[in-house]
Amino acid sequence: MGLRNAFDISVSAVHAQRLQMEVTASNIANINTTRTSDGTPYVKKTVVYSEMPMASFSSELERAQSRLERPISGGVVARAVDDNSSPMPKVFNPGHPDADENGYVNLPNVSLPTEMADMVYSSKLYEANIAVINATKKMSSDTLQIQ
Repeated sequence: MGLRNAFDISVSAVHAQRLQMEVTASNIANINTTRTSDGTPYVKKTVVYSEMPMASFSSELERAQSRLERPISGGVVARAVDDNSSPMPKVFNPGHPDADENGYVNLPNVSLPTEMADMVYSSKLYEANIAVINATKKMSSDTLQIQ
């Protein structure tokens, strides 16, 4: 693995953590949204990470054998999806405009302590990947200084 690949992988991880922080900020901003454009409460978003798929085994093997350099986009693919597995809490508030006939209001399935913990975790991962980029940059610079 060359230094360029190390840069690409770290950059893809930085992009993934940026997406995670944006999704967490969106969840926090909508923590009290009881009615969206479709009339339902806001549904918490989560980020799903997956590895970058290989083109095919034979093409990867051929590339490795011939040591051809090709640009890669990194090792992480991230996308935001709705979290429909968490239950929507209900509170009794008969005066609320979104209350049902029994006086209960469905709230978003967003937990502020969980979102804050996710934000801290994401920011630490973001910082760690920036440190990897800086270390790779230093290694690259030091390589050019060898005499």
